[in-house]
Amino acid sequence: MFKLKATILKDIRILLRDKVGLSFMLLMPVLLAIVITSVQNSTFEMVNDNKVSLLIYNNDKGEVSAELIKALDKIGIFDLKQANAGEDEKDVIKRMHAKDALLAIIIPGNYTEEVLTKAKNITKEALKNINVSGDSSAGDKLIETFPIKLYYHPVLQQSFRNSINGALRSALQLVQSRYIVKNLYSTVNEQEIPDSLENQITTNQLPVTEIPVSRDGSRNIPNATQHNIPAWTIFAMFFIVISLGSSLVREKLNGSFIRLRTLPTNFIVALASKQITYLLVTLVQAAIIFSIGIWLFPKMHLPALNLPADKLGLVLVTVVCGWCATSFAICVGVFAQTQEQANGFGAVAIVILAAIGGLMVPSFAMPASFQLIMQLNPLHWCLEAYYGLFLEGGKLRDILMNIIPLVVITIILQALAIYGLKRKNLI
Repeated sequence: MFKLKATILKDIRILLRDKVGLSFMLLMPVLLAIVITSVQNSTFEMVNDNKVSLLIYNNDKGEVSAELIKALDKIGIFDLKQANAGEDEKDVIKRMHAKDALLAIIIPGNYTEEVLTKAKNITKEALKNINVSGDSSAGDKLIETFPIKLYYHPVLQQSFRNSINGALRSALQLVQSRYIVKNLYSTVNEQEIPDSLENQITTNQLPVTEIPVSRDGSRNIPNATQHNIPAWTIFAMFFIVISLGSSLVREKLNGSFIRLRTLPTNFIVALASKQITYLLVTLVQAAIIFSIGIWLFPKMHLPALNLPADKLGLVLVTVVCGWCATSFAICVGVFAQTQEQANGFGAVAIVILAAIGGLMVPSFAMPASFQLIMQLNPLHWCLEAYYGLFLEGGKLRDILMNIIPLVVITIILQALAIYGLKRKNLI
């Protein structure tokens, strides 16, 4: 026990001298957690709360285009701007280049006429199928699409444009349906449809209640903090490879491992010392990042981190993740020949593992070819275990199937490290 204590104190002193390694392990993950959570929270607010500027160039002066503009305004996600008098389509594009608006729609001059014609044609076809004589003066040609142009600024990503297209199509469909209903009612009843009945038919939709799936039955909607804090805590833990890997390489190069063999001690003590020391570092990292999420984020007007109800499960997951991170760092340090190799390979490997493990890109968005690699990725299982607690409200028993693969991977990494040391005659 005395030998282990002395070795741990030695490793702590070495760690405290490594200022760069400490900054990588403590400061960088904190900055990542703050910056990325802020960015994602701003993105969520832009989608959910803020409005996207939409410039409208209306060549049509009819009632249908006015209805369309009202429908777009009622959607609630657009900040509508009307093009100035005398402007043309080229001027609208220039204003978008100047980022006066991120979106613009061009309503053609015959929009009202086309919508009314299509409504009459659809009414005629519908009444013909039920043997009710309609207005025979309506044309036989059905207009399939409306010639409305939607311009978008290239900074808008595909997923966001899909949401915009869905909202725009909903407004177009609402306006079209309104005039179809008017035509059907007036043709059958030979009078105008009452406004109350028209609103009931066109706007009376069943409400949709969003309920997040959780194991504890709570309906708390996870926020950007709940997603990001666990992810970047894991990233911080595994980034100890910069310090621990370099430390092992230095001790190999200066002959510390050889000298240990001449002393009345076991090398397992030195290996256990490094694991205990850096496991404590990972626990400190987790405590710091969780504390920032709980107390600092609300002061920065970011969502606060809500700790899971199962605190014992949280501690156990953190310990297992930290143990796996130290095992990975030791494995890299054992097989690396120089400090540059340990730092370079370790940093790149962690970024790649984070990318395919769900930390940077959601696991459900991964291509099928990456699924097997993801199952072998320790960061994936770490994240699944944390998400089971933070997002799904699970207990320790619910995440055991995530912890078991993580323990297996950790044991494999330990075995590889011992094999590498024996192969190099260091133990």
